[in-house]
Amino acid sequence: MRRAIDFPLSLIFAASIGYCIAYVVFGNWLNAITAALVAVISWHFWSDEGKSRTLRKLVILLPYSWLLALFLVPFLIVLKISLSDIALAIPPYVPVIEWSEGWTGFKDFLSKLDLENFVWLTQDDLYWKAYLSSLKIAAVSTVLTLLVGYPIAYGMAQAPDEWRPTLMMLVILPFWTSFLIRVYSWMGILGNEGLLNQFLLWTGIISEPLHIMNTPTAVYIGIVYTYLPFMILPIYSALEKLDSSLLEAAEDLGCSRLSAFWLITIPLSKQGIIAGSFLVFIPALGEFVIPSLLGGSGTLMIGKVLWEEFFSNRDWPVASAVAVVLLLILIIPIILFQRNEQKAREADQ
Repeated sequence: MRRAIDFPLSLIFAASIGYCIAYVVFGNWLNAITAALVAVISWHFWSDEGKSRTLRKLVILLPYSWLLALFLVPFLIVLKISLSDIALAIPPYVPVIEWSEGWTGFKDFLSKLDLENFVWLTQDDLYWKAYLSSLKIAAVSTVLTLLVGYPIAYGMAQAPDEWRPTLMMLVILPFWTSFLIRVYSWMGILGNEGLLNQFLLWTGIISEPLHIMNTPTAVYIGIVYTYLPFMILPIYSALEKLDSSLLEAAEDLGCSRLSAFWLITIPLSKQGIIAGSFLVFIPALGEFVIPSLLGGSGTLMIGKVLWEEFFSNRDWPVASAVAVVLLLILIIPIILFQRNEQKAREADQ
């Protein structure tokens, strides 16, 4: 009997959540609130056993609610705009579906549905070149950040215990300053008359200023500097747990320090390397501020193209299509990261 009651209540709860999401996407806030209330009521009366599970699941429900409100709903709105047509209006697009028209509007949407904005991305060389350039810059920046960040994390892990909090604070310290101000500071360092060129000219290493600004090199420097803490902290967390007796045992068995480092330290810190690489690669792929300020017009990245489509060309449907494709590209490393974390948890168990 109890299961017979639970089943319709579960259907009502699931349907209410679905209607609430749909109403929010299409701007019908009154119906969205009503659907949310129905979902709450059905959840509350979902059997005595369900009531006992409510408090336990509430902890999980809250973060998922934030993800629903701040990720899924905005994505559905962008997806809706990507399927629209450009127009000289405010907002500058014509929706292909109006939720207020009900089922009739949905049938009209299916009849008028086309993917012309996504097809346009494949026909214009600018977009796929921007995607490839962004993938290249993000991948190279991730490798460079790993090469710089791993020795720092290793040094922190090998430092005395009383020094580790201070070293951790020094790594986190740049976050206390505005991201934009830190990027602007690199303009003053890398410019033709910047601090770096003045120092090299003063020491006699170079005879004329180096042209670093508005080149890919400046973009790499900016990304490595900005995202370096995201690489250091996961690797440091993995190296801090490393049992030093394993290295001693390897040396006793005839391994050199370099061999022991390569055969023991690197594999045991693999989870930190993977986590740090994903934390750098994912935001670097859609970076906009750094290539705009340090790379100039010669650096092509999808973040700059996205900004120009939204604010310069006012072509919101194409810009939304660019954002949707970028998100689909990012989903791949995110899924790989989740699988890696799951395997790590299973290995620990």
